[in-house]
Formats: sequence, C-alpha cells, structure tokens
Amino acid sequence: MTVKQLYDILDSRIPRSLSCEWDNDGLMCCPNGEKEVKKVLIALDVTAQVVEYAISGGYDAIVSHHPFIFKGIKSINEESYISEKAIRLIQNGISVFSFHTRLDAVSGGVNDRLCELLELTSVQSFGEGDIGRIGELDTPLDGEALAAKIKSLLHADGVFLADAGKPCKRIAVLGGSGGDCITDAISAGADAYISGTLSYHAMTDAPDMGITLIEAGHFYTEYPVCANLCKMIKEADSNMIC
Repeated sequence: MTVKQLYDILDSRIPRSLSCEWDNDGLMCCPNGEKEVKKVLIALDVTAQVVEYAISGGYDAIVSHHPFIFKGIKSINEESYISEKAIRLIQNGISVFSFHTRLDAVSGGVNDRLCELLELTSVQSFGEGDIGRIGELDTPLDGEALAAKIKSLLHADGVFLADAGKPCKRIAVLGGSGGDCITDAISAGADAYISGTLSYHAMTDAPDMGITLIEAGHFYTEYPVCANLCKMIKEADSNMIC
C-alpha cells in the first residue's frame, strides 16, 4: 500500500467534513505519495524526538492527532524548529498525516474511546461540531470516586477535582482542551464533565454552576485513541506494523 492509498483510506474513515473551521490537518508532509508503507508510527504530537524515533526505527509514515503544521510556515530552513523537522522528514522519506478535531468528533475517535473506558451507555454527541460525548454510568458515583476511576483508567499521575457535591450519573467527556464546552455540557444535562485541560476559574466556579469538573490532563485524555488509530490502519492493511 502506498502513502497516498493509506492516507485516502484514513481520510475517508476520518473525514475532513468533521474538522472545525479553524483547524489545519490532513496530509501534512509527503515526500513521495507512491512510496510503499510498511511501518507507521502513531503519536499525539510530531515532536523532534518522535521524528528521530521514526527515522531510527525505519518508519515510512507518522500518523498524529495534533497537527504537525498548524500555522503557516514562511520559510524552510533550520532556524525554525517546525521547518527543521520537515527537512529531516523529507530527507528520510517519511510522510505525516494529522487528524485533529475530526479525530475528536469521528465515531471511534478520541471521545468515543473515553466513553468506552468509562463504560458509558446511551452515548450522544454534544458541543461545537458534535465533538464531545455524553452518556450514563450504570451506577452513579460521587465526585471523588469518579475522579479516582478516571485517574486509574487513564493511568494519570493525578487529576484535579471540582466537586459539586451530588451523585454523578450523566457524564460528559471531551479530550484535550475542553474549557469552552462547559456550558454545552451543562445544557446537555451533565452531572460531571471530564476534560484534559480546564481553567482555574472554571474549576472554582463549578460547584456554583452545579456541575462536577475533572481535569485529567491533555495527554492522558487523548492518548487512548492511539490504539484506535492502530486498529484503523490494520483494518486497511493487516500486514502493516504500527
């Protein structure tokens, strides 16, 4: 399977129509669209360390959640850390696909994976572009028990809890930066809202708003989707190494 063929399959599975208008994602770097792909490295971010790991490991492509290039590049030289990475990738024939907000919104993406881990039922979408998810626990938990549960499930170093002091049954989730969707979660009837990053003021105001907030870390709320990305790639080609 070529780079272009693999990207087209993933682009169909995770369609651009789900991306937020402000987003920049897709085929970020493609030195050779006809190159055969045998090994794919999956990462949340295309850091310099990830680039060097891909080079040393003989990977043909990197599939990331966060965009490799988000803002426009005005020049390609070693003075820019982004263009320096691009140069290293092109020199070594490594392509990059990034699926950002569309991977949040797509069925089986970031937020569906969080629902799977929490074993939520009656799951529905909410928020801008239907990115977030809201569902129900079989057995309600208090704020501390829910925070402990999500910390354990995500293997997080720690979580922040703003406890509204009521049973939590209807749970809203949004991986990454979810501060802008708190009111959407409340409107959807959430007893608790779990996200990666929430503001200090949101956490202090949560009890007054009547919702329990849990900040579980940007990385920890998004990394579980990597397993789903690997599954999608292997569905495209069972011989693919990822």
